[in-house]
Amino acid sequence: MGQGKKIMRKRMDLLCQRNNADHNTDEITTRQLIVRRGQPFLITVEMSFAFQPSDVLKFTVETGEAPFFLVLNVSQGSLSDLQRGIVTLSVTPAVDAPVGRYALSVETESGRAAKESLVVLFNPWCRDDMVFLPDEKERREYVMNEQGIVYKGTAHYIISDVWEFGQFEEEMVDICLRLLDVNPKYQKDPDDDVAARCNPIYVSRVISAMINSNDDRGVLTGRWDDNYQGGTCPTRWNSSVTILQQWYNNSCMAVKFGQCWVFAAVMCTVMRFFGIPCRVVTNFDSAHDENNSLTIDEYFDEYGLKDTRHRLNFHVWVEGWMKRPDLNRGSKYDGWQVLDPTPQERSEGVFCCGPAPVAAIHEGATDLKYDIPFVFSEVNADKVKWRTKMKHLSDTSSVGQNISTKAVGSFTRNDITNTYKYKEVVNIPIQIPYSVYIKYSANLDSVKVTAQASDGDGEIYEAETNLALEDPPITIKVLGEARVNCPMTIEVEFENPLNETLRSCSLTVIGCGLFRSGYIDR
Repeated sequence: MGQGKKIMRKRMDLLCQRNNADHNTDEITTRQLIVRRGQPFLITVEMSFAFQPSDVLKFTVETGEAPFFLVLNVSQGSLSDLQRGIVTLSVTPAVDAPVGRYALSVETESGRAAKESLVVLFNPWCRDDMVFLPDEKERREYVMNEQGIVYKGTAHYIISDVWEFGQFEEEMVDICLRLLDVNPKYQKDPDDDVAARCNPIYVSRVISAMINSNDDRGVLTGRWDDNYQGGTCPTRWNSSVTILQQWYNNSCMAVKFGQCWVFAAVMCTVMRFFGIPCRVVTNFDSAHDENNSLTIDEYFDEYGLKDTRHRLNFHVWVEGWMKRPDLNRGSKYDGWQVLDPTPQERSEGVFCCGPAPVAAIHEGATDLKYDIPFVFSEVNADKVKWRTKMKHLSDTSSVGQNISTKAVGSFTRNDITNTYKYKEVVNIPIQIPYSVYIKYSANLDSVKVTAQASDGDGEIYEAETNLALEDPPITIKVLGEARVNCPMTIEVEFENPLNETLRSCSLTVIGCGLFRSGYIDR
């Protein structure tokens, strides 16, 4: 270090605005450094003495309760006015670094500067990262897009609901990192958990478990019995931000209530924040295999009345994009992986599901991890029908219809059924007059219809379909000029399709930073 004691100024400029823009994180914030692994960033260190080529700067970057040290590749990429003691360095987080918050300090022989902090995320732009996604349009859709579509309804009438993912709201940094830190694996062994956060397979599985609250301090409590007292009806939600904020601000107490599309949409937000490409997927006529038989048994009495315990309608999960070196099949099962945070069955003792490679589901490779047999049944199980304890029909085609996700770069539907299964099925729609089910429509959004027929030889045939109650189209107009930080008036218009007056109606509107309240009652 040369002659005499050299005192370092306690100043380190992380150049947040420049670095975050380079790392595609400036939409989150420019007030703290958020970078992606495997990609260099710049920092400037100011000292009170002239910097000599023989001088040494020691970087320490650590995370976790028992410090986990991040491996850095440091080069003196730009030396700025050495005589004034100002040094600009290029720092590259290792491409397999654990994601999370790190403390960064710079030290000379004479002492340590004040600590700064940074957040490291997965990097779908980096070819060597396990989540690398080659197509820029897909990266913009599956990592950067804060708005999306959730598909509901039935295979014959698909409803598209707009959802606000909001993964780049500034508070998402604290919320998503907190979600990792309250998971039971971290509470049990922080060292092992932090070290494992280098792997998107592990991280996505933890997120799947933490979105539901069944085993832990997870985000959402599910409810399917139409009793939503003490919480919010799942159909009222249209933003992940509101749910995650409520969970975080209430000391990680579970938010009430969610159903499959809510669980999936919230998980998509967290995955996209961490940099794992993610999309929400809806499977119509989805099955639930409770006994690992790869079949769904349905029972009818002699009059054709059905036991409704295994009712099918639609189910929503997410797909995350990542490599699967753990399966030892080369790159065969890299790519989209099914992850399902809705609590249905336990996986290795925990209510989570996946990641299950879509390619393995398509090929029926049910001997691979994770949870492939369960997901295979959801999209491709045989439905076996029993009448008065006698098997009378095996349906191999009705499960798994019109598997849907939002298209890249537009608000249109992309049918991805052929990625999950080989082609089947002719569908025949059924129309029923509204007058038949009007008295049930106030509390239902879909109707299941079953028809039976028999021929002269005594063979029994059956068809089944789900019908959704159609929503009228809504138009929204801004009246007058819209200005930043000024009130504005909007007009919402729709046509009542019924021959009766609507009462007790409500309107929910969304837009980050636009509305003080998203709920209007009329």
